[in-house]
Amino acid sequence: MMSITKPSLKTAKARARLPVQGRPHYVVVGPNVFLGYRRTSNGRGSWSVRVTVGRTYRLKKLAFADDLDAASPPKVLDYWMAAEAARVYGRTEIAEPRTITDAIERYKLDLERRGGDAYNAQRALYHLTPALAEKLVDGLTVDDLAKWRDSLTAKGLKPSTVNRTVSCLRAALELAAESDPRIRNAHVFKTGLKGVADAQAVRNVILDDDMVHTFVAASYARSHALGVLADVMAVTGARPGQLARLQIADLRDGQAPKLMMPRSAKGGSEKRAARKLERYSVPITRALAAMLRDEVFGRNDHDAPLLRQADGSPWGDKPHRFYQRDIIAVVASIGLDRSTTLYALRHSAIVRMLLRNVPIRLVAALHDTSVQQIEKNYSRFISEHVDEIARAALLEPATPCRQ
Repeated sequence: MMSITKPSLKTAKARARLPVQGRPHYVVVGPNVFLGYRRTSNGRGSWSVRVTVGRTYRLKKLAFADDLDAASPPKVLDYWMAAEAARVYGRTEIAEPRTITDAIERYKLDLERRGGDAYNAQRALYHLTPALAEKLVDGLTVDDLAKWRDSLTAKGLKPSTVNRTVSCLRAALELAAESDPRIRNAHVFKTGLKGVADAQAVRNVILDDDMVHTFVAASYARSHALGVLADVMAVTGARPGQLARLQIADLRDGQAPKLMMPRSAKGGSEKRAARKLERYSVPITRALAAMLRDEVFGRNDHDAPLLRQADGSPWGDKPHRFYQRDIIAVVASIGLDRSTTLYALRHSAIVRMLLRNVPIRLVAALHDTSVQQIEKNYSRFISEHVDEIARAALLEPATPCRQ
């Protein structure tokens, strides 16, 4: 954490009274610009600058301080020289309104710092025209952004894909506005990048139990590694990214076998990286536990990935890159609609629990999602079974009804 010091850094004598510590002592020398001084045990301190840009910051070492030697730029600077160098660096970092490309790059760095998926920043960049990419953020209009959003639909992108792309650009622009108070058109971003209506129209493919077994069997036929991945997903309903981060130690093989599933860490929280380290318990069948026990036989590194590709390598952060073509072949081989993806196994697992009257809160917890998302995306799949579910709770008469 950065601390702003009260003592003056203007003279070597004043700086000599500061404690020796690893973190610099900072003073404000301009808007969002801090001059840092780090005192060392040998008496030769150094200057640095920290520039705050919204939720991110930039650090740069400037020079040695004139503690032992007279000032001789650029290697040795007195306080006034260092303060001016810090302000110049600050103006370079935040002086001008950024272009959309710059804003996206800043957003990418922010995502990386928070442990997010940097691809989300790049998503919009692939669809920007050169002219729009270089347009200044503070010069954007509702018309600029709305036309671009509509062009994504004209390209044939699915409504849900359009909304994901639009949301990524809006997040980048809003971060830029937070970073520079001179960007005063933030209201434009929300209006011009409004999401496409009905993007959440029913797209989830739900398979009955027989078809789930067929899907898993066809995956095994394609490759053993793919079959294992599909098998675990069919039982747990976890996301592929969560399964890829399972470790051998996460298999708890006892009387009541389970997996300690890593959380997905979806969302934009600052605590994303910490959430990805959390685990929650997911019950599995004894048959699946036995299969996984065979998979890890002879492997003694408990921190190693539980599930692996055919060549023994991990599935990685983006497992779909490795299984996508195989799943397309699996889907075609069993006669499913080509829009079906591996996620059909997750959707089917969730609906299976709902239809078996597992409380919705428990279904949400076991699938690392929220009750709101369950109701939004899956309630319609049980609407036709409401009569059957409700009928089981009806009060029967105490005596037989007369015919």
